[in-house]
Amino acid sequence: MEQCRRGECKDCKDFEIKVRAVLAMKTIAVVGMSSQEERPSYQVGKYLIEHGYDVIPVRPDGGEILGRTVVGSLKEIDRPVEIVDVFRRPEDCEEIAADAVSIGAKVLWLQEDIVSPAAEKIANDAGLLFVMDTCIKKMHEKYFGE
Repeated sequence: MEQCRRGECKDCKDFEIKVRAVLAMKTIAVVGMSSQEERPSYQVGKYLIEHGYDVIPVRPDGGEILGRTVVGSLKEIDRPVEIVDVFRRPEDCEEIAADAVSIGAKVLWLQEDIVSPAAEKIANDAGLLFVMDTCIKKMHEKYFGE
């Protein structure tokens, strides 16, 4: 079986075990969550909320999305965060990874088409679970049905 960019195949058992462990966590900061309904980050955030997750939208312009107060950065969150789910360009991910470590997150998840070896190294060195180039919503649907 051919290896993917993460060094593990989306269909392998180890990946499934890791994803199931991540999805058992319930507090998710969605970095780059949009207020525009047609954007994937909005759709994923909405899906997660509908499936019982405590979603914290993170984007610099503040406001409110789906009835939840938007925070400007991970460091502004006033409660523990388990998963940091990222919808940002790869060049932004190294700083986001460092912030995820500094707030005590357990997981750094980079959405589809977001690949950052630098963020991966920061997360792995700090002992975070790390998923890259994969949609958290699709994995929830795959392993928990929808």
